[in-house]
Amino acid sequence: MSRKFKNVALIGKFQSADGTETLLDLARFLRGRGVEPWIEQSTAGAIGKAANDFISATYEEIANKGDLVVVIGGDGTLLNAARRLGERAVPLVGVNLGRLGFLTDLSRADAARQLGEILDGQYRAESRFMLDAEVTRGGNRFFHTLALNDVVVNRGKLGRMIEFELTVDSQFVYDLRSDGMIVSTPTGSTAYAMSANGPILHPGVGGIALVPLVPHALSARPITLPDSSCIEIVLMPPNDARIHFDGATYCDMRVGDRLRIVRSALEVRLLHPEGYSYFAMLREKLHWSAAPHG
Repeated sequence: MSRKFKNVALIGKFQSADGTETLLDLARFLRGRGVEPWIEQSTAGAIGKAANDFISATYEEIANKGDLVVVIGGDGTLLNAARRLGERAVPLVGVNLGRLGFLTDLSRADAARQLGEILDGQYRAESRFMLDAEVTRGGNRFFHTLALNDVVVNRGKLGRMIEFELTVDSQFVYDLRSDGMIVSTPTGSTAYAMSANGPILHPGVGGIALVPLVPHALSARPITLPDSSCIEIVLMPPNDARIHFDGATYCDMRVGDRLRIVRSALEVRLLHPEGYSYFAMLREKLHWSAAPHG
């Protein structure tokens, strides 16, 4: 598979000098390959004077004219970029500076070499679907956003359980008292949902996982739905709640509010190194086949 990448943008969120150094190294590498790199505006601001040697671009400019986005950081940084660029489906590739890095494939040590191979057309492209979520109050929508990983309803700042009604495709499922509910895509199935004992969904599976959080019922179990499903959660008395979207944005949910989640028509395009294997990634991140400790 080959594609000409003319406009390549770099996005990062750094908590150490390593991230800044990696981004600047990749910017110089791209320039050496005859590609004039862009640095996302807030990223350039965080870097400081060293970024002045390169073009600064807003997310809107990147979305409209970018051919490739290189994200330097952890999965959270890539998730944020994906949500902000989702409407344009600009291809993303991630350089892992975080901990696990289920979405950021390129290692810091080999980032330039692997990015060069991608520029040469040696990569695997993959599409990941997003969730479209809206919250209504009194029949009027007051919050709307996209999520690549998950939408999480939880008890917010309260120390008490919340109660909600769950319906799928207008069919009543149950009333549940719990700490909340995770609604996850296959991409998000290796994130919070996995920590809550939810299923791991292969990215090729057209499914949405519902994972109850500490349910007050032994029979409440995770379930995987078709990605054509319409999921609705209505908050019941007496306690309010909070809804988180990819762990990045949130809105407060009052009793009677309705959360509606469907598969978005928008998708995120990820580019992986040519030798990428989903199962090899899981083995590495989850330590499958690792020798037991003596």
